[in-house]
Amino acid sequence: MRPKAGVGVLGLVLLVVLIALALTNWSRRPAAARPSAQPINFPHNVHVGTYKIDCQYCHADARRSDYAGLPSVTRCMGCHKITAADRPEIKKLADYAAKGQPIPWVRVYKVPEYVYFPHKAHLRAGLKCQQCHGPVETMTTVGADTGPQLPNDFLRLVGLRPTGPPLSMGWCIECHREQNRTRDMHAPLDCVTCHH
Repeated sequence: MRPKAGVGVLGLVLLVVLIALALTNWSRRPAAARPSAQPINFPHNVHVGTYKIDCQYCHADARRSDYAGLPSVTRCMGCHKITAADRPEIKKLADYAAKGQPIPWVRVYKVPEYVYFPHKAHLRAGLKCQQCHGPVETMTTVGADTGPQLPNDFLRLVGLRPTGPPLSMGWCIECHREQNRTRDMHAPLDCVTCHH
């Protein structure tokens, strides 16, 4: 009887391991976009929400490149030589400017290496940044829930949508279909559009 008990325990352990692996793979996030500690706290809600600065003022490469880009220290200092110059975060900015160094921002949005995402095509199609990035004008730190997650999948299954765009392949395809249906945009649906 003793060998059968060992087989039962081993079977239970293997079952737990398989369930853990399944849940880990289910919640894997291909495009990590979480709020992260930045070298300088940049409150989007103040810049975009309160002062109504257009996203493309700071992310000027978005309209002409695949990447949105980040503002140079010089661009930031254009306002902050005078505005809020006495605040600790602005003093950090001034230190980078005095040293002639770029701000070492921590990347927030990252799609997998095999995915091509051009910002310029989406801006030319008239999409607002908030459609993918959420209401940045209300965020102190930018981030989003990305990829398939068990709670998001369950909410979709019962007909509710989770807060914030999931930034997954399925969500992008759904958006392209919606743009084609409602705005006659001819957004591509073939794999090689985004995958190379």
